[in-house]
Amino acid sequence: MEALLATLASILRDSAPIVFAGLGETINERAGVVNLSVEGTMLLGAMTGFAVAFVSGSLTLGFLAAMLVGSLIALIVAFGSITFKQDQVAVGFVMTLMASDLSSFLGVPYVRVPGPQVETLRLPLLADLPVIGPLLFDQDIVTYLSFGLIIGMWAWFYKTQPGLRLRGTGERPEAAFARGTNVKALRYTYTLLGGALIGFAGAAYSLHIKLGWSHRHTAGFGWIALAIVIFGGWDPLKVAFGAYFFGALRAAATTLQGIPEFKDIPVQAFPLLPFPLMILTLILFNSDGLNRVLSLLPLRLQRTLSGILRSNPPAALGTHFEQQ
Repeated sequence: MEALLATLASILRDSAPIVFAGLGETINERAGVVNLSVEGTMLLGAMTGFAVAFVSGSLTLGFLAAMLVGSLIALIVAFGSITFKQDQVAVGFVMTLMASDLSSFLGVPYVRVPGPQVETLRLPLLADLPVIGPLLFDQDIVTYLSFGLIIGMWAWFYKTQPGLRLRGTGERPEAAFARGTNVKALRYTYTLLGGALIGFAGAAYSLHIKLGWSHRHTAGFGWIALAIVIFGGWDPLKVAFGAYFFGALRAAATTLQGIPEFKDIPVQAFPLLPFPLMILTLILFNSDGLNRVLSLLPLRLQRTLSGILRSNPPAALGTHFEQQ
């Protein structure tokens, strides 16, 4: 039982950066902006966060610097796509390439240099609770913040008037503008906020999961975060579930690596295993395959699961809005 709880706790902890990146992109796309720079932003955020924390000795400054970098990249994406009305996918992709190469160039002095890291912050009394104590309350501040972000973003989206305006901007910007919403300003605001969260995710990775800095440090997790946003149907709770699902796949791959029956498989194959499995899951959830699976279930359960699993992207995602 203790081993299982330890594994589940590590999944929650190791998935925190993907939670931040996935939710950052979710808030971008809910506002109608596709920010394809997630991978590059995470890389540059990881390098900047580690470098600033190493030089200053302050983890807080490291995370703040990474968030600033994420916001600056998002500002360029927003300026190119909202103001200049360029293709959002193209602008984001170019920023990914630029930020990735920039992180490798600027990060040379910090490659494999030992540095600070986020320490465990055990919450007294709560950590002693059976089952949920070791899972939820014997973690670190980054993991605690990821829990709060999931709940807070869900409440913001579905329980507040500003959240309703955000969703309206991504669905029907014309109607939102007619009701007095400054669509461009709102898109700028949420794009910068989402970029800051993605930058935080990068710093969380280098200061919290894979400590230090190295070339291509985030190992493609930015692309996985983009896929998880689709997998999660642009819903904070589902996106978080997708992040934890990917974390569970990574833990399973590590477990398989230690089983004697799989000793003949090259060890390099196991870290790659979660990526094709995540892609196959994404295909299943966005194809007729889901219909076939649901058709095997009772009708009432079909309807319930279909409402939970099916989702459509924001109607105005990636489109330009001419605000008079």
